[in-house]
Amino acid sequence: MNCRQYRTFFIQELTSLYGADEAESFFYLILENKYQLRAIDLALNPNLEFFDEELVVWNGLLEALKKEIPVQYLLGTTSFYGLEFEVNENVLIPRPETEELVDWIIACQKSKAENQNIKILDIGTGSGCIAISLAKNLPNAEVFAIDVSKAALATAKKNADSNAVSIQFIERNILEVEDLLQTFDIIVSNPPYVRELEKKEIKKNVLEYEPHLALFVADDNALVFYRKIAELAQKNLSAKGKLYFEINQYLGEEMVKLLQELGFKNIELRKDIYGNDRMVFGENN
Repeated sequence: MNCRQYRTFFIQELTSLYGADEAESFFYLILENKYQLRAIDLALNPNLEFFDEELVVWNGLLEALKKEIPVQYLLGTTSFYGLEFEVNENVLIPRPETEELVDWIIACQKSKAENQNIKILDIGTGSGCIAISLAKNLPNAEVFAIDVSKAALATAKKNADSNAVSIQFIERNILEVEDLLQTFDIIVSNPPYVRELEKKEIKKNVLEYEPHLALFVADDNALVFYRKIAELAQKNLSAKGKLYFEINQYLGEEMVKLLQELGFKNIELRKDIYGNDRMVFGENN
């Protein structure tokens, strides 16, 4: 079977579950990952053949996608802010909304002196996507990253190595930390923020395959991580140090109120590309 014929079959098999556009995107993600070929390459070489052993691999991936296993986990890699990251069942798959958070931080820093030396802490680093992207784009930054999961940190360390950046990784449960013992210019976090009551909104590929430790919080204490991190930021941010959060889209007003109560200044709530409240910023006194 040639590649174009299999593409048609592949998309047809997945359209009822994902829609034709997403099914097609999966096909080209796999094609690029396995063969380093893009859509234009297939158009220029329409008679490219898949051999029997290659079809076995493709059909295995197709069956896994029918079970709604995330394609990023099947391929073991994903792109984030122009970089490649290893992903697996121990870490969340980085989202475009988080790229917006990273871009916000980088844009704010690059509007200042290029040679400014700063210290950044990423809390709940997971795959390391935030910390590594910041380190890559802010070469004068000293970057630290904390996570409670040893397995997640192992993945983050691999990603730091593959992207040629130096990160100081720390294994800690942030809820048990009383003092960070040093001062940072920026603290950023994308902590667990999905309430149990919101599980019904979560797609099966996330709910069944991505780590719940990094996703969910109790309904009656949804801001537990935000309050703890903001309290630590009060003590461990430099004067006019900056605190950035990715947040639950339904709790934007609550987050602004929390930062106001803790004395942060110049608070800003931002929406993501989908129009949802997704990021908040506050400045230390």
